[in-house]
Amino acid sequence: MKIVNTEQMRQFENAQVDAGVSLDQLMENAGLAIARSISNLLDGTRGKRVVVLVGQGNNGGDGMVAAKYLTDWGAVVTLYLTSPTKRDDKFSECIERRIRVVEAKDDLEHWQLASYVSLADVVVDAVLGIGGRAQLPPNLLSIFKVLNDAHPAKSLCRYVAIDIPTGVDADTGQCDEFAFDATNTFALGYPKLGSILFPGASKIGKLETIPIGLTNAEDQNINVDLIDPEYASKVLPSRKPNGHKGSYGEVLVIGGSKEYVNAPTLVAAAAYRSGAGLVKSALPQNVYSITATSLLEQIFVPLPSSSDGGISKKAAAITQANLQNAGSSVIGPGLGTSYETKAFLQSLLLNNSMITCPVVIDADALNFLAGTYNWESQLMLKSILTPHPREMSRLLSRSVEEIQADRIGAASFAATKWQQIVVLKGAHTVIASPEGSIAVSPHINPALSTAGTGDVLAGLIGGLATQVPSMFDAAVCGVFVHGLAAERWSKINGDAGLLASDLLSLIPKALNDLRKL
Repeated sequence: MKIVNTEQMRQFENAQVDAGVSLDQLMENAGLAIARSISNLLDGTRGKRVVVLVGQGNNGGDGMVAAKYLTDWGAVVTLYLTSPTKRDDKFSECIERRIRVVEAKDDLEHWQLASYVSLADVVVDAVLGIGGRAQLPPNLLSIFKVLNDAHPAKSLCRYVAIDIPTGVDADTGQCDEFAFDATNTFALGYPKLGSILFPGASKIGKLETIPIGLTNAEDQNINVDLIDPEYASKVLPSRKPNGHKGSYGEVLVIGGSKEYVNAPTLVAAAAYRSGAGLVKSALPQNVYSITATSLLEQIFVPLPSSSDGGISKKAAAITQANLQNAGSSVIGPGLGTSYETKAFLQSLLLNNSMITCPVVIDADALNFLAGTYNWESQLMLKSILTPHPREMSRLLSRSVEEIQADRIGAASFAATKWQQIVVLKGAHTVIASPEGSIAVSPHINPALSTAGTGDVLAGLIGGLATQVPSMFDAAVCGVFVHGLAAERWSKINGDAGLLASDLLSLIPKALNDLRKL
C-alpha cells in the first residue's frame, strides 16, 4: 500500500477527473465507504448516535455524505458546522433527511457540542483533512479543546478522523497540542505520510485505508509503501512438501560476550522460527560453555575467547571458514566492545570481499562501525544494517532528535550513502534500500520496548534472508512478522510485560496466517 503526500494525492484525484470521474462521484464514493467503515466499527448503525464535525471544504463534504448514509441506515446523526461556509450541495441532502444541525457560531461556549459528544457512540472529524496544518486556527481551537476534554479514553465513544485528524499536518506529522485525538483514522484511497510520522502518528489511532474508486495506475512512481499483510505474504518463501533442512538455508549467528550471554540464543531461536533449516552459533568459548543447552537445536562453533570474555581476534579465520557455507549471517548480538572483539570485527567486516552471503549487522557490530572512520567505503558485504535511533545517531553523526524528526529521510539517506539496506527500528520501523525503495511498518507497540526484542528481529531477518532471494524483501517481511507477533501478544496481555522470548512461539503462527492469504 503506497503512502502519499498531499500533492501526490491531489494529482491522483486530478488524474481520475481527467479520466472522466467527477469529484462529486469521488466524494460520494468516499462518504459511502466511510459510512460502511463506521457501521463495521459500531457493529451496525441502527439507533447509534453519531456527531459529525463538518468543515467548509471537501473533507466536510465527505463527512456529510457519510452522515446521509448513516441516517438512511438508522443512525441518529448530528452535524456540527465548524464554519459558516460549507458544501451546500451535500448539506441540502442532509437537510432533506431532517438531520439535526448545530452551528458553532450559535454555540459560543460549545455547550451543545459537549452535550452531544457526551452521548455519542462515535464522533467524526470531517473538518480539514489533508488541507489542514499543524496549528489549529483560532475558530477551531476552542472546539477541539472541548473534544479533548471529552476524549474517548474517558468514555466508550469512538473518535473517527476522515483521512487525517484535524490539527495534524498530512505531510510532516507535526501536530497541534489539541489536534483531534482519533481512536480510528480512515485514510481515503491511500494513507498519508503524516499518519506515520511522529508526533502526529500518536493522534491516528488504528489506521485503516478505504477505497474511493481511485485506480492504482498512477502510483507506480511512489517509492514509499506501508507494509500490509498482502505485501508481506507475497514475499514469504514457499515450503516444499519434499523439502529438507538443506532446502531452507543455513544461518550463522556471530556474537556473545560475558556480559551478554543469551543474546545470540534469542537470535538463533528466531532464525529457526522463521523457517531456516539450520542455525549455527559462533560464540566465544566461555559463552558456549554457559549456553550450550539453552537452545537444543542450534549447532555451535566455539571461538577463542579474549582475556575479557569476548571473541578473540584469533577467531576471524574460523568464522570466515564457516561463513563460506552459510546462506546468511547475523553479526553483532551481545558482542561487547572490547579491544580484541573490535580487532575481530575489523578483519571480518572491513575490506573483506570473501563473504558473499547476506549479512545482518546488528547491535555492537553497528557500534564498531560507528567508531570506525570511513567504514562505509570499507564495507564490501551485502548487508542489512538494523540500527535503533541512538545507533543511527552514531552512524550518521546526527542527533537522535534529528533522526526521529525525519525517520524516512534518515533511513533513505543512509541506505543511499552506505549502499546497504537499512532497517531503522522504532515505532513505524522504516526499511530503505540503496535503489530508493522504502517500506514502513504499520505497527506501533510499546510492549516491544524491552531488552532482546531487537535480537529476535535480527534473527527473523537473518532467517528469512537465507530463504528469500531479495534481501530487501527479507527485511520487510521480518519487520512485519515481528510487529504482528507483538500485536497478537498485546491483544491478550496489554502494552507492558513482554519478554523477548514470548515472541518466539508467536512467529510460526503469524507466518502461517500470512501464507494463507
